[in-house]
Amino acid sequence: MTDHHSSNPPLSELDAEALAWFARTGRGALAEQDADLQAWLRVDPARRQAFERWQHDWQALDNLPADGIAQLRRQLALDKAAASAALAVAPAVAPSVSADSAADLAPAKAARTFVPPASAGRRTWLRNIVPQAAVVMMMLSVSGGSYLAWDHWQQQPVYTQEFATERGQQLDLQLPDGSRLRLDTATRVAVTLYRQRREVLLTEGQAVFQVQADPAKPFDVLAGPMQVTVVGTRFSVRHTAGVPGDDGVRVAVEEGRVRVKRASKLGVKATGAESGAAEDAQALELGAGQQVSADLAGDLTPVAAVSAAGIAPWRDGRVTFDNTPLAQALAEFERYGQTGLTVRDPAVAALRLTGTFDPQRLGNFLLALPKVLPVRLRTDAAGTEIVASR
Repeated sequence: MTDHHSSNPPLSELDAEALAWFARTGRGALAEQDADLQAWLRVDPARRQAFERWQHDWQALDNLPADGIAQLRRQLALDKAAASAALAVAPAVAPSVSADSAADLAPAKAARTFVPPASAGRRTWLRNIVPQAAVVMMMLSVSGGSYLAWDHWQQQPVYTQEFATERGQQLDLQLPDGSRLRLDTATRVAVTLYRQRREVLLTEGQAVFQVQADPAKPFDVLAGPMQVTVVGTRFSVRHTAGVPGDDGVRVAVEEGRVRVKRASKLGVKATGAESGAAEDAQALELGAGQQVSADLAGDLTPVAAVSAAGIAPWRDGRVTFDNTPLAQALAEFERYGQTGLTVRDPAVAALRLTGTFDPQRLGNFLLALPKVLPVRLRTDAAGTEIVASR
């Protein structure tokens, strides 16, 4: 599937600072014995979380298979000379932090002084760590916070899979992270799980997502021009470009909260505070019992209320219409199977229909239709046409 996130966000000041402390303690092994580090960690729980993320990721890096190591080395071939030059001019002494200043070490200083603990043991320390870790640590040590190898490793998916349903089918599935998806008829999704995020591309159809909570790994759903971001919640997304009058995207929240915004253009990476502020200004927060729609251009409608019964009624084998044009209602039935129904008269196609029906029982719908709309059915060898009852 296409990666809509061409790269991870730049290394934050907090992560860079935590990385400097991580390197100082020799891959975190001496963390408990380092009084200065403990003083720094006590200031803010976010510092400990950042430090522990480096410990966790380093353990995963140690377990990279041989082909993963080779791939990293190939990716770094063009950058290795620059990295070596940067190491040659980098400071040879690790951050020396007094008790008075340990708690407030400046992030910029921590990032610039990211080197192993001491000059005498510096090369020994680099030489003794596992080879794949040495390659990545070399890139992490480049002046200015370059972390090309680490960034490349983080961007490699750990799970990819596509799922699809045919007309008339539905599918329940569970992802490796514990999240559950329920796909409606004629629905196609592509799932990609990364080390730091989770992503589902809904190319057509509609699905209900029950996301396993994991604050460290946001869950993004990309559907047409919209992006929905959550941590843990249950919500539905509809993206039916082939249904006239309902060819945009609709998001409805059953529980928890989601963030909805216009998706970034394919291959375009938003950078800088200005672009980030613009995205935030366009984003909407939805809570339980709320829904929002977007047109093909990604313009969002005002947030509206939605009942629990109105969120993905297809899970109960129903399609619901509320003042819906007849042509649009018929297109919805076509998603579940071939109907053989046609409407040629624009006035008939524009008639409004309200009601709840079983899409698998088309006969019941045809019996009810002349009772709720001024139409009749005209059947011939070519099929059935819905015409005005005059």
